[in-house]
Amino acid sequence: MDQTTASRIIAKVSRAIAGLSNRYIRMPNEADEIIRVHNGFYRICRFPRVIVCIDGTHIKMQSPGAQGVEVFRNRKSYFSINTQIVAGPNLKIFDIVARWPGSTHDSTIFNASHLRTLIEGRQFQNAVLLGDSGYQLKVYLTTPLQNPGILTCNVVETVIGVWKRRFPVLAYGSRCRLDTALTTIIATAVLAKYGREYARGFASLSKRTQWSRAGFPNFTRRHSSCTCSECWSRPI
Repeated sequence: MDQTTASRIIAKVSRAIAGLSNRYIRMPNEADEIIRVHNGFYRICRFPRVIVCIDGTHIKMQSPGAQGVEVFRNRKSYFSINTQIVAGPNLKIFDIVARWPGSTHDSTIFNASHLRTLIEGRQFQNAVLLGDSGYQLKVYLTTPLQNPGILTCNVVETVIGVWKRRFPVLAYGSRCRLDTALTTIIATAVLAKYGREYARGFASLSKRTQWSRAGFPNFTRRHSSCTCSECWSRPI
């Protein structure tokens, strides 16, 4: 397969997966969801009222090769997309912003984000965000200096680390066009969130499914000699 075909396939698949972001990547909006998130963060290190942890991470990329390209060069002197990650206590990505060049400061991305509009509109009542020292201290955004805040804020750093290890293109750099690189970032975030959701479902499935010696679940067929999804989706 030549490079042109591979690039076209990557772009199409990435767009298809990124199109599912509204389904899988979303902030908690129901009262019971918000309470579960509060309780999850509180169990980590007794830090109350936290709704999400927020941080920025640089996704390496090749030079876009256009005028004004230096705006993509970050403080470490390589080209990147500064991506805002918002995470919950269960290592799930709740929100992602992947469109700002590497020279943009984390606080600038947050100030222009939809998350700020939600939190200032009291969508989460009296909840607070937790960030590092790169963000401006606000009534609803805490940048803690003591151990409880540091340990709680490690959640988003862990999410970013796991995300980049699972998808090496995020750590080693994308060689695609700029628009495809942005779409790929969102697509990998969707897959990471789906992976966390699927892991819970898989654990539940394993408890009620009989497994074959080869390590595959045994399924029953509703129709004889049939390969339809309905027949192969019902565990014994």
